[in-house]
Amino acid sequence: MEAMLQGLRAAGEETRLRLLVLCAHSELTVSELLQILGQSQPRVSRHLKLLCEAGLLDRFQEGSWVYYRLANRGSNALLARYLVDLTPEDDVTIARDLDRLDAVRQARNDAAMAYFKKNASQWNEIRSLHVAEKEVETRLIDILDKCEKSRQGKFRDFLDIGTGTGRMLELFGPRVANAVGIDNSREMLSYARAMIEDKGLRNSQVRLGDMYTLPVASQSQDLVMVHQVMHYADRPKIVLEEARRVLREDGILIVVDFAPHDLVNLKEDHAHQQLGFDLSQMELWCDENNFETFETHSLPGQPLTVNIWVARAKPSELGVIK
Repeated sequence: MEAMLQGLRAAGEETRLRLLVLCAHSELTVSELLQILGQSQPRVSRHLKLLCEAGLLDRFQEGSWVYYRLANRGSNALLARYLVDLTPEDDVTIARDLDRLDAVRQARNDAAMAYFKKNASQWNEIRSLHVAEKEVETRLIDILDKCEKSRQGKFRDFLDIGTGTGRMLELFGPRVANAVGIDNSREMLSYARAMIEDKGLRNSQVRLGDMYTLPVASQSQDLVMVHQVMHYADRPKIVLEEARRVLREDGILIVVDFAPHDLVNLKEDHAHQQLGFDLSQMELWCDENNFETFETHSLPGQPLTVNIWVARAKPSELGVIK
């Protein structure tokens, strides 16, 4: 009861309620909140601190930036959502805040689209070399359906390693309770964040992070995706080791990447570290990292073939994954 009372006390002030509503609609930095609210930095920071201490907001760092969003876990996460849903958006003050939020979002989207357009040509070049992404995604949805049937329930926590534009979050986010995308490019995160907001994926978020040292708690995920990322890794086994660390026992790992090929220009022009992976090689690495590979797929293209590996996290011999 004390946690709930703390949450109610924290929300019971006009600026803090406005902050809750804004952070329910978007992940925002202090500077963006200052733009919207027109208040001083010390005052807004003090309100944010109280809301975080009460478990109504989450705070996370992305490089030199700090973002705030409505809490989606913890004892007061439901209270935060309930308070926001009760706040009328046609209130004069709230409506003005949301109009200003739209302007902040538009500026973000413009920057993200500029980056995407700048790099679109090289992505399209690679896409033209393999089977259509729609076919790969259809196969992934079929795989997820089978996994849900075998576990007799939907996945709760989904992690997308190397999320890029956030397409896997868009595809799988609506099917899970919580979805997180990790990427080491702030520009790609800006694009993915804009997509999440545009699609209304309240349960999805993105974070700055490295695939070798994921900013995710051990044994906290039910489903991990590594989609067209491994070929950028100079230490692919470590990526699988990290995936195993964050997966709960019996959790599912799905890896999508190219079969072995001889397109050396992908290394020279597109920063690929690996020229594809053999089915048996990936299975061996999975076995060494305490996974049981139970399903593989090959989707031939010209000249690149896309392979899909599906593996289950086996129980740790020690009972704990460190």
